[in-house]
Amino acid sequence: MPAGLPESLPGSHGDGDGGDHDLPRATARLQLHPGFTFADAAAVVDYYAALGVSHLYLSPVCSARPASTHGYDVTDFTRVRDELGGEPGLKALAGRARAAGLGLVLDIVPNHMAADPTHNHWWRDVLTHGRASRCAASFDIDWTPRDPALHGKVLLPILGQSYWDTLVAGELQWVPASADDAAHLRYFEHSLPLAPGSVDAAAATQPGWYDPTQAEGRTRLHALLERQHYRLTWWRTAAAALNWRRFFEISDLVGVREEDPQVFDAVHALVFRLLREGWIDGVRVDHVDGLADPAGYCRRLRAELDRHAAARPPLLRLAHPWLVVEKILGPRERLAPDWQVDGTTGYDFMDEVAAVLHDGNGEAPLGALWTSASGDARPYAAHVAAARRQVLERHLVTEYEGAAACLHDCAKQEPGTRDLTRAALRRALAALMAAVPVYRSYFDAQPGARDATAAQADHAMLDQAMQAARADLAPDEAVALAFIGGCLRTPAPPDSETGVLRRRLQQLMPALAAKAGEDTAFYRYGRLLSRNEVGSDPGTLALPPAQFHARMAARRMACPHAMLATATHDHKRGEDTRMRLAVLSEMPAAWAEAVAAWERACAPLLSTLPQAPDPGDRLMLYQTLVGAWPMEDIGKPAGSNTVEAFLERVSAWQLKAIREAKRHGNWTCPDAAYEAACEGFLRAIAADWPSGVLAHIGQFAQHIAVAGAVNSLAQVLVQLTAPGIPDRYQGCEGWDLSLVDPDNRRPPDFAQLRARLGCSAGWAHWLAHWRDGRIKQQLIRQVLAVRHAHPRLFADGQYSMLAAQGALVPQVLAFARTADAHQAITVVTRLVATQVDPTMPRIPPAGWGDTALNVGAPQPSRWTDALTGHVLDAPMGRLRLREVLGGLPVALLLRQP
Repeated sequence: MPAGLPESLPGSHGDGDGGDHDLPRATARLQLHPGFTFADAAAVVDYYAALGVSHLYLSPVCSARPASTHGYDVTDFTRVRDELGGEPGLKALAGRARAAGLGLVLDIVPNHMAADPTHNHWWRDVLTHGRASRCAASFDIDWTPRDPALHGKVLLPILGQSYWDTLVAGELQWVPASADDAAHLRYFEHSLPLAPGSVDAAAATQPGWYDPTQAEGRTRLHALLERQHYRLTWWRTAAAALNWRRFFEISDLVGVREEDPQVFDAVHALVFRLLREGWIDGVRVDHVDGLADPAGYCRRLRAELDRHAAARPPLLRLAHPWLVVEKILGPRERLAPDWQVDGTTGYDFMDEVAAVLHDGNGEAPLGALWTSASGDARPYAAHVAAARRQVLERHLVTEYEGAAACLHDCAKQEPGTRDLTRAALRRALAALMAAVPVYRSYFDAQPGARDATAAQADHAMLDQAMQAARADLAPDEAVALAFIGGCLRTPAPPDSETGVLRRRLQQLMPALAAKAGEDTAFYRYGRLLSRNEVGSDPGTLALPPAQFHARMAARRMACPHAMLATATHDHKRGEDTRMRLAVLSEMPAAWAEAVAAWERACAPLLSTLPQAPDPGDRLMLYQTLVGAWPMEDIGKPAGSNTVEAFLERVSAWQLKAIREAKRHGNWTCPDAAYEAACEGFLRAIAADWPSGVLAHIGQFAQHIAVAGAVNSLAQVLVQLTAPGIPDRYQGCEGWDLSLVDPDNRRPPDFAQLRARLGCSAGWAHWLAHWRDGRIKQQLIRQVLAVRHAHPRLFADGQYSMLAAQGALVPQVLAFARTADAHQAITVVTRLVATQVDPTMPRIPPAGWGDTALNVGAPQPSRWTDALTGHVLDAPMGRLRLREVLGGLPVALLLRQP
């Protein structure tokens, strides 16, 4: 048995009605970085054990760029990151967790590594030896690109200015060999290796041989660089000239070839060993859609995880390591069963649970307000299509043009298609890519290798996209479109020209979907920002309860052990920010009136600004201020620092929003004047604090906060009891009013969370003091305790919707989980803007009137609220909601055998 692990696993084998003990009961995501190491994580194990999760779910732990705050820029897959505490620190954390009854799940990053010539030794070896490198097959490099000057070379776009200007400026320095290091070049923080035999012999005896400040030295330095296996270029050339696959448009992350078995083994060796030795219990796979063959990768990963788990010490038995993948599902898209994973990381659930807590009646008036403010009546889908075309033309140029060139080469091979021009193929490709409604397709090289239903779904999706794309194409372009569709559908070996083309087309799809959707259109379309969330379709405002229940029942059948997320390290807005903004869908008229009042008050200010923020951007700013406004009063006399901190957070969001929208500049070409105008506007509306426009916005936020809190508590209880494995993102046990990263990655105040978890004041006190967040935290703790006592009920129990009757039917959402003779009923309150108690998050008992919940056959039954301990009778199979929800806005009812 590995040293440091206990001989038994206290708390890991549930009691009650049994269950699958290999799978997590609930996870807690922790963001590791040099400021929060394995030792820091170990220090909060007791807190998470008391909260009731079964596993800690860790951000990437492999070696990454020095000082990386996220760990996704991996530099060495074979080592645990020293800045986190190294492998001893990870094992110490695992031992501490096991002693407390917790396991570990790792986030792994198979798609890419940091293209770092200094710290990534695989990449450095490629730069040193080129195509002959032992690591050349590890990376997705085109060694024979269109540009002959790059044949056998790797483009290295790291220079801050043009190549020649860099040489003239003397920024590239020759570093002679020493006892510790071979001769190399230094460019600021980068150490650039040199090909064997490429250095002039005279350089060893003449220190100024490669002196860039002298014309002759500069000429010799240029000649030396021409002999290398890389070509140094200005960073701005990357978008159009890269000859290797990158992560989205991030040109310092290089794609890894997991389709190569040897590369797969090298990338996962550490993970498999940690699993085999018993230190970890499962993995979350980052960005699986970026891989050449996601389905094949997942099947192999499943087989290897199971094989290594079988070799664990007997007392650490693990028959089924948990495997979930970061996968964005489109509308009506389902994860194919032949992937052999336990499910996604839960963005789909995050969308569903949020949508059912929105009011569909707000769609038209909120849409009218947005159209009036922005002057743009286009639906969200049109914004996405336009963004996709812009991103192809301006940001993913090398990927787009490379695919078009590859298409042209393939077309020229056959007499029937040799007349297709590159221009026609290019336009047809853009039209198709703009119309693809999902993240990507998964056409496989081997016919019949995939699940038949999944394969049929791919063909149907492509048919739909081609039909939409064909509408605006000329005749020759329509023929080109048909050719592209054929290339995607026709089986061909992976290393054939058609196979390579298919891979390039399908790997372009997820990058385009992410950059055009969540990183562009989300910041252009602002009808209601609570729906502009990863995994969601902003064009869909709400989900009727009946559809929600149908999806949960289907989830229980298809992927009962998928992750359920409501907050993540990648979310655009915190789970409680979204729930507060959801209230606006119930009161669009009051929202429009408030916005109009703020706009009137700002009119004199706007007339004085050299440039005014767009009205649409102002509407999104108002939503952001309302949604993220701190729960506790920041208007107190001592709150000026709190106000400034809040404005700084909003200011950072606003800058990111402007650049992501790409309407007024972007990250590489910012519009400084417009950004200054938006910052000036934000600061100006706060100038009269604690009165003025900002104060009025704060008053509105506080007014709807109580209804937002009802939504939040409903969201939490549904997450913790729906089919799947809930994940609680770090610190979100309290109110999560965060914005997009880096705001959502701020360190939690664990001392405060620990103190609040230990509070025993009771539900009445927590409800009365709801703004401090203890009510949410205590709800999580209590429900996780119920899951621990009844693991099978929530892991595998059947799902069925429950209907209500009476005056407030729209205000209740309820479902039952059933396993054998055990049953639990989840009851939550929704859409309460006009019924909520103005002082606390609930509908007053009398407000429920005669509304009742039908809980089964018309015979008496008795239920116990697992939260409050109240015993409730259901005469004639009905529970009166004024009793069920008289104290709290949510209830978890248990019926014992």
